[in-house]
Amino acid sequence: MITKEATEVAPAPRDEVPEPPRPAKKRERAWDEAPRWQIYLPLGIYLIFTLIPFYWILLFALRPAGSTSLVPWPITFEHFEKVWTERSFGTYFQNSVLVGVATLLVTTVVALAGGYALARFNFKVKRAFMLALLCSQFVPGALLLVPLFEIFAELKMINSLGSVILAETVFQLPLSMILISNFIKNVPYSLEEAAWVDGCNRMTAFRIVVLPLLRPGLIAVGSFAFVHSWNHFLFALMFLNNQEKQTIPVGLNTLMSADSVDLGALAAGGIIAAVPVVIVFAFIQKWLITGFSAGAVKG
Repeated sequence: MITKEATEVAPAPRDEVPEPPRPAKKRERAWDEAPRWQIYLPLGIYLIFTLIPFYWILLFALRPAGSTSLVPWPITFEHFEKVWTERSFGTYFQNSVLVGVATLLVTTVVALAGGYALARFNFKVKRAFMLALLCSQFVPGALLLVPLFEIFAELKMINSLGSVILAETVFQLPLSMILISNFIKNVPYSLEEAAWVDGCNRMTAFRIVVLPLLRPGLIAVGSFAFVHSWNHFLFALMFLNNQEKQTIPVGLNTLMSADSVDLGALAAGGIIAAVPVVIVFAFIQKWLITGFSAGAVKG
């Protein structure tokens, strides 16, 4: 016997309607987290104040002489040609490169030797020597111009690039030695001891084990010495009398007189002086930050 329930036809299933997507839940801001506009607004203002002087220099360097346009059009390179040929900026550039590279090499080598001695050896006057290095940073270079001039005159080094290189190296060494010594302290002493056990002497162990680990510190010290010697004006002005021996900072000073200032040539010379430093920092910024941070942590 067929029941009523069996004869009833099951209802067709209805198409299920998908639920509407739920709106994404907004991330709740932490109580100590600043709104983004409070971060971007000061950075934007700082960026504007930073870029406006650079744009102004490019404007004077690239627009024609006598133009008052706020857009450098048509672009001209007459100011660069003028300072490079007529104002002898080609010679100034070569002298600055020579002074900067020589100061970099001498400062790095001497600071490496002195920094290793401060980091690995203990001697009675070590604290007094470190204090003297720190105090020397408070002595301005202008205060020592007269004694340095007399010393270089006795050594017959006036009007020689060697006098500028030597003076720049002396003023860069204290800070460079402190940075290198602090960086060497971060290298475990057990690594050198293991190299000694393997038969290496101190110099070989330093060259094989320690020196490769000091690359960020050496780059930081060398770049700082190069940039300081590249931009330094006082030593080159006092110790170099011949125009063929002058550097770029002194060359920029020659573009300004009491009666007039060639703004186009001055802007072009400023760009020529700034480009090498910008290129150097663009390539070494990673090692530079690592070197300065590691050299300032421990000591």
